[in-house]
Amino acid sequence: MNELIFLVEESVDGGYEAKAIGESIFTQGEDLEDLKVQIKEAINCHFEENNMPKMVRLHFVKDEVFAI
Repeated sequence: MNELIFLVEESVDGGYEAKAIGESIFTQGEDLEDLKVQIKEAINCHFEENNMPKMVRLHFVKDEVFAI
């Protein structure tokens, strides 16, 4: 695996939540730097060293709702 993509959303409780596409990896962080640390730790726990992704892509998702 070369790349692992995480969908990142702002949490309703503050901070950020991230979930990997195609893997059962979910984590959260108080800010973006903390989130990156948490993602690295989650990846290290989830994969064996020979299957570790080489790159992580963060895809930020923001829903915006407005009245018409």
